[in-house]
Amino acid sequence: MNPVKLAAIVLLVAGVLALVYGGFSYTKDTTAVKLGPIEMTVKEKKTVNVPMWAGIGAIVLGGVLLATGGKR
Repeated sequence: MNPVKLAAIVLLVAGVLALVYGGFSYTKDTTAVKLGPIEMTVKEKKTVNVPMWAGIGAIVLGGVLLATGGKR
């Protein structure tokens, strides 16, 4: 499998996942207070929304690469 087809498949899968889930979230540890050896950390939950046009664009681009990438 050549790299162009692999990139096309990755784009297709990423586009479908972006449309199905609409985004992703992650947890970030932040130091809130630091007094000498004592340190308090806070876990913040961040959410990243993926726009619908980005998912559709990834699917279209992946399809175009898959259709034309293997031809020489």
